[in-house]
Amino acid sequence: MSDLFPPFAPEPVESKRARFKAIPFRLIAPNVITLLALCLGLTAMRLVVEGKLDTATYCILAAALLDGVDGRLARFLKGTSRFGAELDSLSDFVNFGVATGYVLWIFVLHDLRSFGWIIALTLACAMALRLARFNVMLDDPNRPDWQKNFFVGMPAPAGAVTAMLPLYLHFIGLPVQEYGAVFVGAYILFIAFLTISRIPCYAGKTLGTRVPREMVLPIFVAVVVLAGLVVAYPFEMLSLIVVSYLALIPVSAARYRKLDREYNAARAVPAPVDEKAEAAP
Repeated sequence: MSDLFPPFAPEPVESKRARFKAIPFRLIAPNVITLLALCLGLTAMRLVVEGKLDTATYCILAAALLDGVDGRLARFLKGTSRFGAELDSLSDFVNFGVATGYVLWIFVLHDLRSFGWIIALTLACAMALRLARFNVMLDDPNRPDWQKNFFVGMPAPAGAVTAMLPLYLHFIGLPVQEYGAVFVGAYILFIAFLTISRIPCYAGKTLGTRVPREMVLPIFVAVVVLAGLVVAYPFEMLSLIVVSYLALIPVSAARYRKLDREYNAARAVPAPVDEKAEAAP
C-alpha cells in the first residue's frame, strides 16, 4: 500500500449499446445478499428503539453472517464486480459502524452522556477508515500473495461482533447495563483501535481448501456439536468465540512477522547465475 490517497480516475463513459445489454444473474445475486444484510442492519436500529435489544443483536449478527456469504458467493459464481465491492463497503459501514454503534449507545453508552456518544461516533468513524483502507489495498498490485491470508487490522464484521461482547454478557445475566458503562466504553474504544491499527489478523481465506480424508468425519461431528451448542447457548458461545478471537490476535501477528521475515530473506538472496550461459560466446 504505497499511497492511501491516489488521484481520482473517472471511469470511461459506457456506450448506449452497453446500457441496454442484459446483466447475468450471477452478478446480481451477491448484491441482493448485500442489500439484505443492509436491511438487517437498519432494522436493528429500529428494533433497539422499540426495546427489542436481543432481536436487534440477532439482526447485526445475521448481517455479519451474510457479509461473509456474499463475497464467497460472488467468487464462486465469478460474479465479482467493482460495483459489488463498493456496495459491500457501504453496507458494512452502515451495519457494523452506524447500526452497531447506535445499538451500543441505546444499550449502555447513553449513561456516559456526551462521552458515550463520542465513543459511538469513534466506532463508526473507525469502521469507515478501516473499510476505506481495505478498498485501497485491494488495488495494490505489489502485495504478495501470502499477505492475502491476513487482514490489516480487525475486519469490520469481526469488529462489530467483537464490540457487542457486553451485550452477550448482559444476556447471560451479568449486570453490565447497571454498572459497566465505563468499562464498556473503554472496551469499545479498544475495538475501534484494533480496526484501524496495522495489527495483522488472520483472514482464513485458505482455510478448508484441502481437508485430509481421515479428518472428514471428525469435522462433521465437530460442526454438529458446535452448531448444537450455539443454538442451545447462543450468547455463552458468542462470548467464548469473541474471547478466543481476541486471544488469537497476538498469535496471528507473530505468524505474520515470521512470514514477512522469510519473504524478505528470500528476496534478498541473489538469483543463481547460469555459468553455461555466461561461458557461451
